[in-house]
Amino acid sequence: MISNTLTEQLDDILHSAQTYYNLSTSELVEMALARKEAILTNTGALRATTGKFTGRSPKDKFFVLDSESENTVHWGKVNQKIDESSFQHLYQEALAMIKKNGAFVFQGYAGADDSIRMPIRVVTQYAWHSLFAHQLFIRPQPGELENHQAEFTIIDIPSLKADPARDGTRSDTFIFVSLAHKIVLIGGTEYAGEIKKSVFTILNYFLPKKGILPMHCSANQAKDSDHVALFFGLSGTGKTTLSADPLRSLIGDDEHGWGDHGVFNFEGGCYAKCIGLSKEQEPQIWDAIQYATVLENVVVDPHTRQADYNSAELTENTRAAYPIEYIENVKLPSNGGHPSVVVFLTADASGVLPPIAKLTKEQAMYHFLSGYTSKLAGTERGVTSPEATFSSCFGEPFLPLNPVTYANMLGQKIDEHHTTVYLVNTGWTGGPYGTGKRMKLSYTRTMVEAAMTGELDKASYTKDPVFGLQIPTQIEGVPSEVLQPRNTWEDGEDYDKAAHQLAEAFRNNFVKFTDVPSEIINAGPIA
Repeated sequence: MISNTLTEQLDDILHSAQTYYNLSTSELVEMALARKEAILTNTGALRATTGKFTGRSPKDKFFVLDSESENTVHWGKVNQKIDESSFQHLYQEALAMIKKNGAFVFQGYAGADDSIRMPIRVVTQYAWHSLFAHQLFIRPQPGELENHQAEFTIIDIPSLKADPARDGTRSDTFIFVSLAHKIVLIGGTEYAGEIKKSVFTILNYFLPKKGILPMHCSANQAKDSDHVALFFGLSGTGKTTLSADPLRSLIGDDEHGWGDHGVFNFEGGCYAKCIGLSKEQEPQIWDAIQYATVLENVVVDPHTRQADYNSAELTENTRAAYPIEYIENVKLPSNGGHPSVVVFLTADASGVLPPIAKLTKEQAMYHFLSGYTSKLAGTERGVTSPEATFSSCFGEPFLPLNPVTYANMLGQKIDEHHTTVYLVNTGWTGGPYGTGKRMKLSYTRTMVEAAMTGELDKASYTKDPVFGLQIPTQIEGVPSEVLQPRNTWEDGEDYDKAAHQLAEAFRNNFVKFTDVPSEIINAGPIA
């Protein structure tokens, strides 16, 4: 292992520079306003804009090639290599900028399970980025900072830019992950979500070694029982919306671990999409946008300071970051038992997949490895309209290890805890994007509730002739024709053509998984 001298260098610079340690939310709000980094809205939320980067830049993320990463990271298009020399050069530039301009430091934790939580440190150029970290990660209790020793440090300097010719990057934006030095270095982007997902990536590397499955999912629990449900899905598929259920207690909205004692939230806050947000449809998220909530790229009236959540003038990927305590029916501490139900969410822009289907364990592992959805506008740089995508484990950009590692862990836990798995399509019905309509949220909520309450355990099912999925024939409160996607299309032959095209896309994607058993491969489309 490489010695930890880089962290010691950072400590020295922070102690000699104008460094603000662990400021309160009010202090950070005041600093962000005084530095003209953001404006205050009429609810007391802080609104910041992030310039040309309004989503993540996954193609600009690299792992430093070193003795720790060389034989453990699953190298490829997702996990790209960068030389130690490139990391060292930009790291020294970051230290020089911190020495000159100062920094904000947040010290906290990732992981609501006290027995395995990771102490982290987030060093930022902007006050509002520090507030973002404060709201999203687990905040230390009084006295905990005395013995806080960060296991990983995230350094976020948006004004620091790479030179692609010199540094080997794709652009002047970069996210470097050094496992040996236990440092993430971010530059060239003001999008705060890079901080959040860097911590998630780190946990995805270390936790499987401890027998804990890290998951890109939301989680909630019944108020009158220990019934826990997980919701997997990429950004924009409904994880946050569906887990914010007034009838259930929220454990967390995005990232969790599943260990020997059950599930636990990685974070202490929520990062909700708020495009089209309304009090009627999502009252819990609406009410959470209050004092010191961080709004990203939300259009705000310059005079009234009222947010316009229907405007996509800056991006579709508008966001709200707030402490989990801002949700009224949150479960604290943020952990629960072993899940009874797991829901895979997909926003299928082809309008082909059923709105809900029950999966066998083998089908669950197949669809977990496939991670199909239609990537929605704004969640990544350059995405302006829905694009079909396969993202292993519904979070491939954040997986340092082989996706099969995570899928095998999921299969073992489904077996061990007799967990039921459903595939839920929150995307289009009656035709593809541009012709059909987005599935009604009220229908999706009704179907998910039927899965939660066990109603679907007693339902009758029909087998989809193309995908082999078990589709319930009837759910109270949902029109029967909605359950069978072919029946919602004006032309059944058009549906058949689209279904076979999607099935072929599934098969073409799955050929890359050469190290899975035949029963998993055969759990995919059957026609």
